[in-house]
Amino acid sequence: MLDKKTNIQELKDLVEDFVKERHWNQFHSPKNISMSIAIEAAELMELFQWSGEEDLDGIQANRVREELADVVIYCLSMANATGIDLAAAVREKVKANAEKYPVEKFKGKYK
Repeated sequence: MLDKKTNIQELKDLVEDFVKERHWNQFHSPKNISMSIAIEAAELMELFQWSGEEDLDGIQANRVREELADVVIYCLSMANATGIDLAAAVREKVKANAEKYPVEKFKGKYK
């Protein structure tokens, strides 16, 4: 499994090299990338639209994989464009969420 062997910086570098080779940095402003994240997330959601179930039954798993990859690629591009350390940002956000939603009050609840 590659997830266990790949670190975030490797993925950020992979995406950055892809963008640089094509001279797309000029188009990768935070505004444009944020819009691309939303567009790709909508394409992912569209795969589940009208599905009746919220799992992969009846949905092409490969399409879900592709759209999810697009979302992650643009998120990595945003981190590159803004200089955000994703590992630190995720750790800080999970910590903040843990304080905001303590287990004893929110376990098994969404509100």
